[in-house]
Parts: sequence; structure tokens; C-alpha cells
Amino acid sequence: MAKVHVHGHASQEELKLVLNLVKPKYFVPVHGEYRHLTMHAELARTMGVAPENAFVMEDGDILELNTKSGRITGKVPSGNVYVDGLSVGDVGGVVLRNRRMLSQDGIVVAIVAINKQTGMLVGRPDIVSRGFVDPDESKAMLDASRDLIIKLLDHDGKDIPEGAMYNDVKETLNKFYYEQTKRRPMVIPVMVKV
Repeated sequence: MAKVHVHGHASQEELKLVLNLVKPKYFVPVHGEYRHLTMHAELARTMGVAPENAFVMEDGDILELNTKSGRITGKVPSGNVYVDGLSVGDVGGVVLRNRRMLSQDGIVVAIVAINKQTGMLVGRPDIVSRGFVDPDESKAMLDASRDLIIKLLDHDGKDIPEGAMYNDVKETLNKFYYEQTKRRPMVIPVMVKV
């Protein structure tokens, strides 16, 4: 095997060679981090490109060129475009925030059966955890969170709106899990009327 290292970027001497061969009137570096762009533009200036004709641009800059001059004349809206399955650019901030939260702290789903006539809790809540804690290693904590839900929803037949129950369970578990782990999993209570 030949002792050649190819890394995808031209060396400074190779860039000088191309600039010397092409002798461009205008120069716009387009590859690399911002510091690479500025270094490449400076190299072009040392190779004879007029300083006012070497442009280091940012995303959205508009460059107008004619036979006499070139200049950055403004900006167009630009930014990251997220591709999500078949949709392009439709991923909103809430979706991205939720995905970031899920990737960092996981999710806990609390499934709570409520008697539709009495509004009382039926059986023990089921806790499903993904990406938050290992259910086998954290059995005591997950059991304690079930007990918290039971205590929270023990309301002696008082009529509590389902939305209030949902919010109470969510807030209680959020606080409990943060106290136990210093992490904030996405908590989703699922109230099932039986």
C-alpha cells in the first residue's frame, strides 16, 4: 500500500497552486469552519486577489458580482432545515425540544385506571420507563412512584376533573424523579376510565 495520506482537504501549497493557475478576479471560500474560510481568503489575497474581491460570507449573505465589482448586498432568510421522514423543514421547536429531552432523560409513562362511575383509582398504577432508569435496578424507586400516585389519587370519592388528576400526577412524578435522580424524564400520565 502506498504511503499516501488523503484527508479530503487540499494543503496550503495545493491551494496556492490552484489560485495561481486560475487567477480569479473574485474569490469566495466555501468549505470548512469560519476560521478556515478566513485563512483561505487571506491566502487568496497573498496570491494576488484584490482584498475587496475576496469575500468571507455567512449563511444567507447575498453576493452581487458584475464585470466591475463585487459586494455583499444583503441577506436572505436562512438557517437549519430539518428533515423528518418525508417532511422537510416542518419540524417545530416543540418537537425538537421533546426529542432532546427524550434523548437525554428518557420517558416515564404512568398508566392509571380510574373507575368511570366513582372516579376512584382501580388497582395499582403501571409505570413504564424507557431511557430513564433500568427498571430492575430501580424497582424500589418505581414502586415508590406508584405509591405516590395511589396516595395522590386517594380522594374519598370527591369529584376531581380528569385534567386536574393528569396535572397532579405529572407534577408529583416530575418532582419525585428529580429529587431521586437529578434528571427530568418526560412524564406522561395516561388516565384510563374503566
